[in-house]
Amino acid sequence: MKYKRILLKLSGESLMGENDYGISPKMLSQYANEIKQANEKGIEIAIVIGGGNIYRGLQGAAKGMDRVQGDYMGMLATLINSLALQAELEKQGVKTTLLSGLGIEPICKEMSRKRAVEELEKGNVVIIGGGTGNPFFTTDTASTLRAIEIKADVILKGTRVDGVYTADPEKDKNATKYEMLSFDEALTKKLKIMDLTAFALCQENNLPIYVFDMNKEGNLQKVVMGENIGTLITK
Repeated sequence: MKYKRILLKLSGESLMGENDYGISPKMLSQYANEIKQANEKGIEIAIVIGGGNIYRGLQGAAKGMDRVQGDYMGMLATLINSLALQAELEKQGVKTTLLSGLGIEPICKEMSRKRAVEELEKGNVVIIGGGTGNPFFTTDTASTLRAIEIKADVILKGTRVDGVYTADPEKDKNATKYEMLSFDEALTKKLKIMDLTAFALCQENNLPIYVFDMNKEGNLQKVVMGENIGTLITK
């Protein structure tokens, strides 16, 4: 086992599957099964999910909506996704705890480092919704902040691409994959791995980021057991 405690960052868009918006039951079930298998290996798992399949605050702001209001709507979208994942995990027999940057009783308790760590040590999967609880921060930044708070070994960024490339592999057939990058290299090459605030937090706190394809069954297990199938960004 390579990692003892992980922060798994999932995009909201990944939950759409082949749909144009919303949540695909098939993708939800597949993700829950992947997480269940990793949990059964004794790995402590915290999860942060985006809300782009439901609402994007930046899109709202671009259309004239107040940015702060739009961002709070985005935070609520992350909670909808978090509740859906929690329900599916519980259905598959995985004990979970839902926490949030926004305190919304009786749905979930407000995020605190102490509470999250206690639940992780019990073997529960901890899902953290509601972003940071503040506008102007992305779920990339929220996931980095939560990973630092709980002292995770790594952020596992689950995407639909199997790592970081020199260019977008879906658009450029000549794009080549990096197996490993330093934070400085990633910044110099202007690779869009996370937003700059999140990336700076990882760099300052020596928190590695591992980018991999979460949509391929079995990949999460391969990553936590140390198989190199993605791209590692480290100091």
